[in-house]
Amino acid sequence: MTTDGGPTGLAGYDAVVYDLDGTLVELAVDWGAAAESVLDVYAEHAVKPPTEELWGLLEAAEGYGIGDPVEEAIALHERAGARDSTLLPLGRRLIEGAGDRPSTPPAGVCSLNCEEACRIAVATHGLGDALDADAIVGRDTVETHKPEPESLLAAVERLGATPEDALFVGDSARDAEAAERAGVAYAWAADLI
Repeated sequence: MTTDGGPTGLAGYDAVVYDLDGTLVELAVDWGAAAESVLDVYAEHAVKPPTEELWGLLEAAEGYGIGDPVEEAIALHERAGARDSTLLPLGRRLIEGAGDRPSTPPAGVCSLNCEEACRIAVATHGLGDALDADAIVGRDTVETHKPEPESLLAAVERLGATPEDALFVGDSARDAEAAERAGVAYAWAADLI
């Protein structure tokens, strides 16, 4: 199993799963504004926020009984940001290599963004031919999200692979931690461009 050559040189793996935002595309999301929207949800429900950090607010929301409105507040920003997203070089290379089947392994997405935003970004940039539609996993697709391993494992399974024969490509420490917890090899997106 090697990672030489980027997306078209990954034939040593049975499956490749990509992070979305910051790896294949750049969502046009003002994350500060998203956090403000979530803080507004906390205020509307008279709940004192335990933090001002967006993902910490999301993780705490279920315990306060406001998980669904917090999720929707974030997803609203993500869906809009997916429509206005920018295709990154690795995404462009993935599209260009889509016609190289079977020399490239099947590919999917495991993202901290909501599944609907992932699907909007995939459609917006024509990534659909390069990705298995059944293997697009967002934070709301399974019970937990990155860095917990379940979402990555779900994407790998949907691609018909096992963790030890898959590669996860991402751009953050959270992605690297998810791969480690899942027992999946990891590559930094910047190293594959």
